[in-house]
Amino acid sequence: MSVGLLVVGSIALDSVATPFGETADAPGGSAVFFSAAGVILHPVQVVGVIGTDYPPGALRALEARGVDLSGVERAQGESFRWKAKYSYDLSSRETLETRLGVFAEFRPKLPAKFRDARYVFLGNIDPELQLGVLDQVKHPELVACDTMNYWIHSKRDLLLELLRHIDILMVNDSEARELSGDWNIYRAARWILARGPRLTVVKQGEHGALLVSAEATFKVPAYPLQEVFDPTGAGDAFAGGFMGYLASTGDLSDASLRRAMVYGAALGSFAVEAFGVEGLADVTLADVRARVRAFRDLVHFDMDEANRA
Repeated sequence: MSVGLLVVGSIALDSVATPFGETADAPGGSAVFFSAAGVILHPVQVVGVIGTDYPPGALRALEARGVDLSGVERAQGESFRWKAKYSYDLSSRETLETRLGVFAEFRPKLPAKFRDARYVFLGNIDPELQLGVLDQVKHPELVACDTMNYWIHSKRDLLLELLRHIDILMVNDSEARELSGDWNIYRAARWILARGPRLTVVKQGEHGALLVSAEATFKVPAYPLQEVFDPTGAGDAFAGGFMGYLASTGDLSDASLRRAMVYGAALGSFAVEAFGVEGLADVTLADVRARVRAFRDLVHFDMDEANRA
């Protein structure tokens, strides 16, 4: 029997411009990118909200692949819309417009069948709402959470309370530094561990990702791509791959967590190869496994036993 993999987060309409093209009102948001990646490895349950203007068929492809959208409510009003423009090297972006619409009043309500979810990812929403979700889930085996600078500054106390109730905090390096007040990313990760989570995952974009526990540190590089079109949602796709792999195996050993990091990096790399979720649209499990093998070849080396220091 498949264990439940639940994501609670934003469902948006994104308009993105990069030096390589642009898209308008495309499906986006943390829940969309997470589920588009995660469902390749394991069925995903989604809780979110859309407005009356959200195109009826926009999420049909996700549903066809096994994403359960019965937790998505349609509220009266405009959908969450986000517009941004990226620099030439894609390393920085300018947010041109954010219209929260119905997302501003979003209060997650889990359908009864979602409350048994064993693996839970709390997308980047108000920590008060994230805590509210945990009150609705019966016996989660693994809870991972994302956050951002806005919540770190505006709701720090609630965020610190949330850390006591989760297993993994997934943030980028600037967020880890701001939360901890420490510029050194390894000390920052351990500062987070001391507040409750047993693992910190630091997403580092083109420099890969870092997994830190009390006992060990593991680094996975970014996949060397020759073409990158749109980095939007790559972190959520990473989270989808990471959590999807763990849910598919039911194995939370250190070795499995390291493999989950590589699966996350693989799904994140597919996401950036096209605009929006199109980079994940036709990816198969065989494609993911092939890229995971490529990661293994990328970092594997043998010790020089004869000249060992």
